[in-house]
Amino acid sequence: MTRLFGTDGVRGLANATLTAELALDLSVCAAHVLADRGEFEGHRPLAVVGRDTRISGQFLEAAVVAGLASAGVDVLLLGVLPTPGVAYMTDRLGADLGVMLSASHNPMPDNGIKFLARGGHKLDDAIEIAIERRMGEPWARPTGGDVGRVRAYESAVQEYAAHLESTITHPLAGLRVVLDCAEGAAFQAGPRALEDAGATVVAIHADPDGLNINDSCGSTHLESLQAAVVEHRAHAGFALDGDADRCLAVDADGNVVDGDQILAILSLSLLEQGRLAKDTVVATVMSNLGFVQAMRASGVGVRQTKVGDRYVLEAMKVSGYSLGGEQSGHVILSDHATTGDGILTALHVLERMATTGKSLAELASVMTRLPQVLLNVSGVDKSRADEDAVLAAAVAEEEALLGERGRILLRPSGTEPIVRVMVEAPTHEEADGVASRLADVVKQQLAL
Repeated sequence: MTRLFGTDGVRGLANATLTAELALDLSVCAAHVLADRGEFEGHRPLAVVGRDTRISGQFLEAAVVAGLASAGVDVLLLGVLPTPGVAYMTDRLGADLGVMLSASHNPMPDNGIKFLARGGHKLDDAIEIAIERRMGEPWARPTGGDVGRVRAYESAVQEYAAHLESTITHPLAGLRVVLDCAEGAAFQAGPRALEDAGATVVAIHADPDGLNINDSCGSTHLESLQAAVVEHRAHAGFALDGDADRCLAVDADGNVVDGDQILAILSLSLLEQGRLAKDTVVATVMSNLGFVQAMRASGVGVRQTKVGDRYVLEAMKVSGYSLGGEQSGHVILSDHATTGDGILTALHVLERMATTGKSLAELASVMTRLPQVLLNVSGVDKSRADEDAVLAAAVAEEEALLGERGRILLRPSGTEPIVRVMVEAPTHEEADGVASRLADVVKQQLAL
């Protein structure tokens, strides 16, 4: 059986691969796995459901609610709320499970279903497999007063924004910020949280119509944010994605500050406060070598994982680390959140600016990004990437030439017949040359 769950929930083209029928069936199975509390006689299971602004979220929400209620689960409708907001409300309201309808940074026609366990935690593989195995199984349907009740929970945005604001201790008065809401789930909660914290906020792409989410805006399209920061003479700008679980930043001159730089800023902030658990930050193998070098020079250990925020989060949970993230802008501050949170990240970067009196550019300069070249080599047998002796020799030769000045990473794609060749070096020309030579070897040795 093909796995339904991907790296972050179940995603697909809404009403084509991700249908109302599938959403309903998945929700019934999730209710059976996540809301089974037979040890508490008389307990009425509770779920919270949120969504982003995609028009398809409306019919998918109806299907999810129908599935949950038919399985005997009471449902609170949170409305449009970021994924980390749904995670927070799952914990705050003591719900047995949370459901978020979003395809994150994907184009509008896509959508997705993310389930959260008690406490607002993402599901591990074993739970996802257990849910999938229940698909199509017969089950005893509750009747009468045992079916679930459904009602709207009107104050979710207010409560989530208040929680975000409460995580910082220094007011942001005097800071002017541009916030790109990506026409997505944070169009209300984002500006509200930053304004409540004292910042002057210029919100852009905060007028969703159900069709324009992520459309030439948000964390995958920074051009309009860069222009707006310069136009409004803002101290900084932040771009969220469709479900606001990640963000990237722009300094006062319109220069991009990526996830590695944000992670570096927050690492040193927590280190100074004595709140960086084990003086270590969790990052992925795609983090820039400049980040790793800067952290080690500052006395911060770097634990690297496979690409994907779920792997970062897993390492943080297992070892008790308090900060982790990805170059793409997923940043997890585990003292305050169970998942990546773009608004929370922006607040804590702004607090660092306010407490130090330094500009975002000054704070980001703690690390120097090495030029990075990433080439995708398609039409190859990726399964042989780690076994081919000729390719291994070519990599070893290039690594010897680079020495400690750079690094090489060959990574088979998890979903496509592609091998990714990533090279970092002191200059773009050197990185490009190494990447091109290795890409040619990959094509020759692994051709299908």
